[in-house]
Amino acid sequence: MIKQNSLDSIPAAPPSPLPNPEVVAQAQRRRFTAEYKLRILTEADQAKEAGGVGALLRREGLYSSLLTDWRRERNSANLQALAPQKRGPKSQLNPLAAELEQLRRENQRLAEELRKADIVIDIQKKVAALLGQITPSPGLEGRR
Repeated sequence: MIKQNSLDSIPAAPPSPLPNPEVVAQAQRRRFTAEYKLRILTEADQAKEAGGVGALLRREGLYSSLLTDWRRERNSANLQALAPQKRGPKSQLNPLAAELEQLRRENQRLAEELRKADIVIDIQKKVAALLGQITPSPGLEGRR
């Protein structure tokens, strides 16, 4: 008789799905809310046994440097700092700059129109002065 191995009688666990090895074309930066950061910090502070914090970090997919940064922000008592910050350089544009530029262009356009109107008025004055110096012809006066 053949002895059955005790391991053969235990049903095998279903195979766990393998992670997708494909790399995303455009990486997404993760953003953490202030509530999430505070929850993770609370759990990390309550982790008493050895390896508890490491298990928390592995479970959440975080780095220990994030905990350090978040603790520093929390200790600075600035909850606003815990909120996600907009990345990149701060905008140098003044909100009133666009309106100021529009008003400058309009002012320049109106100044140019005024200059042209002054030229037309000067020409009209010169024409009127020339016509005033010319004596009317005698044939035109008799028609009245």
